[in-house]
Amino acid sequence: MSGTNFVDYVKIFCRSGKGGPGSRHLRREKFIAKGGPDGGDGGRGGHIIIRGNRNTWTLLHLKFQRHIFAGHGESGGRQTSTGANGEDKYIEVPLGTVVKDGETGETLFEITEHNEERILVKGGRGGQGNNHFKSATNQTPRYAQPGEPETEMSAILELKVLADVGLVGFPNAGKSTLLSVVSAAKPEIANYPFTTLVPNLGIVEYRNHRSFVMADIPGIIEGAHEGKGLGLRFLRHIERNSILLFMVPADSDNIHQEYKVLFNELKQYNPELLDKQRLLAITKSDMIDDELQAEIEADLPDVPYVFISSVAQKGITELKDMIWKELEASNKE
Repeated sequence: MSGTNFVDYVKIFCRSGKGGPGSRHLRREKFIAKGGPDGGDGGRGGHIIIRGNRNTWTLLHLKFQRHIFAGHGESGGRQTSTGANGEDKYIEVPLGTVVKDGETGETLFEITEHNEERILVKGGRGGQGNNHFKSATNQTPRYAQPGEPETEMSAILELKVLADVGLVGFPNAGKSTLLSVVSAAKPEIANYPFTTLVPNLGIVEYRNHRSFVMADIPGIIEGAHEGKGLGLRFLRHIERNSILLFMVPADSDNIHQEYKVLFNELKQYNPELLDKQRLLAITKSDMIDDELQAEIEADLPDVPYVFISSVAQKGITELKDMIWKELEASNKE
């Protein structure tokens, strides 16, 4: 998924359909004098409906289609026939899409399941025909209800990637390399900061045909929660991960300190992220010997950890085992 094709935020303008007017028709047939009112109801205006689609990965299809209008309901007819409803408009979105009011920023709902449907803007109700207004004292009403008007609103759609494991680390911590080794994902990998410009997802195969989803989140830097670097834009994708895998290179000056900085950025952005299970992977460990590894272990934070090397395939199996153990534990809660 290239950066130009990954769209995780879009603002759209929606307008539902107006309801059709009721009919004021009076029955006129041969041999039937004063047949009375037989006007039917108008049709309902079309809804704007958000629908989840597990085969959609971004909001790219909405980037150039930001005005969405539903169809209007048709007028009622004779013989109490109801007018046709207006055409509903469906907006297909990836799972994990949060829908907000474009004016107030209030969260309206979130789409998390395939084919889940939520009405964003309701169509206007159709007006009642004059058949509804007849009575003993008013046997030939010559009036009917107009249909309800359409409703307009702007909405913000935000995608938050749904994954079991989210990779958290500074630029060039080895996140993309790990994802390319344990899954079929092919993220861009280069020896410069911020190589990853969009989240990448990969399905990691485990024992006995089991698997889990891993997300490579673009690198976080100190001050990301204030808008520095790319972190602020993509920190929201971490909110939907079950486990946060912190990744710090073995050649860092102070592994414990880097972990604290990353931890603090998540805390400043959203304190609820601290409730998620945290794991630590010390990457590029093929560059250190056993003696240096022992020194590093003596000053690590109090979280489950493993030393890995994606290039040398070191510790990858142990990492998968550790992740799967935590996933099973979280599913039992």
